Amino acid sequence: TASSASERKRKIHNDGDPPDVHKKLPSSAGEDRAMLLGFTMMGFSVLMFFLLGITILKPFMLSTQREESNCTIIHTHITDDWMDCGFPCGVDRRGQGKYPCLQVLVNLTHSGQKALLHYNEEAVQINSKCFHTPKCHWERNDLLSRALDIKEFFDHKNGTPFSCFYIPASQSKDVILIKKYDQMVIFHCLFWPSLTLLGGALIVGMVRLTQHLSLLCEKYSAALRDEAGGQVPHMGQHPFKLWSAGRSKGRAEKS
Repeated sequence: TASSASERKRKIHNDGDPPDVHKKLPSSAGEDRAMLLGFTMMGFSVLMFFLLGITILKPFMLSTQREESNCTIIHTHITDDWMDCGFPCGVDRRGQGKYPCLQVLVNLTHSGQKALLHYNEEAVQINSKCFHTPKCHWERNDLLSRALDIKEFFDHKNGTPFSCFYIPASQSKDVILIKKYDQMVIFHCLFWPSLTLLGGALIVGMVRLTQHLSLLCEKYSAALRDEAGGQVPHMGQHPFKLWSAGRSKGRAEKS
């Protein structure tokens, strides 16, 4: 028994690890769920980066950069000739419809330049002559009523400056009312996927760290148990030796 304990102790000191400790501890169900959640969050963030990069970030990088200025209304009117829609007018109504063209002429206060006002960048690309391109309907009265409402809205702003966006260092006579992709939209497109990716990586890292610390604690506890087990026979032999020495001394005195 003493020789086997000494051999086991020697093997522990030579190898550095107790022989009965596994190199990898089995993970619990909670750790497995946490790892799955972390990897799912990281995969979802990568998908968000891909989708938002194609739909928002790429058009923003390719679009012309505009600066903010103030505009005042000069004149608004609806042209006599209605414009043709460039897309189908529903499932059952194929073909091209028409819509009234509302033109809004404004004055840039910083330069005094006259320009046509458009709703956003897409309106400039679709039709550079009109304020916006409504959805194609066959109800001409609805389209005309909508155009008249917008015209009345701008007529009430006659002489009142409002924010608009123009292209600096350009002779373009097109300005827009709102920017489709501003700095705040780009910030949210980058912030939330990055936060999701960081959260998923943090969850996976914490689970890995917990497993590593558990493995180290198990190795340390097993090493202490084995060391204490090897010292028990050595400690038990000491009282027996004292008792044997005392008995031999007593026999010598009697003789």
